[in-house]
Amino acid sequence: MEQNELYPIFLKLHNLNVLIVGGGNVGLEKLSFLLKSSPNANVEVVAPNFLPELVGLANNHPSVKLIYKKFNRWMLRKRHMVIACTDDLAVNKRVYDLSRKRYLICNIADTPPLCDYYLGGIVTKGNVKIAISTNGKSPTTAKRLREFFEEIIPEDINQMVENLNEYRKTLKGDFEDKVKRMNEITASLKNRE
Repeated sequence: MEQNELYPIFLKLHNLNVLIVGGGNVGLEKLSFLLKSSPNANVEVVAPNFLPELVGLANNHPSVKLIYKKFNRWMLRKRHMVIACTDDLAVNKRVYDLSRKRYLICNIADTPPLCDYYLGGIVTKGNVKIAISTNGKSPTTAKRLREFFEEIIPEDINQMVENLNEYRKTLKGDFEDKVKRMNEITASLKNRE
């Protein structure tokens, strides 16, 4: 049976430098996705032209900068991650190849073999965030799972997280004692009947 071997991580995009190459519909989609989850993400988007909607989105986020130029390899300096989504496959491939030489993680939109990571479905309720991956095989399934989790996770989940965090701060003892006590308290989340 095939297995999803992707390793999920949650990146602090306000501490990283992200480059998006492409100012069209897919560039708008990728920027929107990043900003929905990380509204203060440090992002530069490079393209000769931009959709007006992308310009509007960037104008509403001070941490986003638009560069009205064609992609050049020097634009990869001081980056941590790259997304290429132009309508020119040769440009996208060049971005990928240059990113790999610099050890940058890169995503070439709609080209799974040229992706070091995927942008999956995300559910966010306060401090709770769930990422969903179908290993790049079915974005529609990820979307449906996201909708399912958005419905079943209670709106007040954030209050529970805050309360448990405050309680955790009051616990005495070593690490194992604290873990044991937190497991006892949260066991009811798993054992609903």
